[in-house]
Amino acid sequence: MLFQVIKFLLEVASTLVGGACLLRMFMRWRAMSMANPVGRFLHALTDWLVLPLQRILPPSNRMDAAGLLGAWLLKMVEYAVVMAMLGLARWALLPVLALLGVVKLAASVATAVIVVAAILSWMQHRTPVSDVFDRLSAPLLAPVRRVLPLVGGVDLSPVIVVVLLQVVSIMLGAAQAQLLGSAALVAAG
Repeated sequence: MLFQVIKFLLEVASTLVGGACLLRMFMRWRAMSMANPVGRFLHALTDWLVLPLQRILPPSNRMDAAGLLGAWLLKMVEYAVVMAMLGLARWALLPVLALLGVVKLAASVATAVIVVAAILSWMQHRTPVSDVFDRLSAPLLAPVRRVLPLVGGVDLSPVIVVVLLQVVSIMLGAAQAQLLGSAALVAAG
């Protein structure tokens, strides 16, 4: 039971801060201002990690690799602790597991952005927060919107994209489990 509690707490922390790092990076890539409630929240949550990493990897015009590196390092720590607790000595796999974890986290962040944007779109008034989520979700939904017409006046692209992201997440989780082996599955279950 202690293993599950520690694993859960590590996952919550790495998901919250790592997801904020990825969202911060995505907002920079979209050339979005950080002078809004979402941007200020992301800075407050991630500055302690991203700012020191930006000394190593300074941000370019539209890319902030320090956010990506921060998310990857958080996943490295999470998986290292889990592997140590399980007694697994597969340390060479740690960077790959962390990379898969970051991609899986990106799928989760994208899912959350799309769901929040969809919910906020049902509101009658626009807010700075709804505008941010609308701009963040637009490039994720655009490919499906080009192919799928409105169905009875309803945009089903968020549903399609969320389903696809969940499939990707399941596949990444299976790849991680396969790398770790059945010992991790038994202990984690």
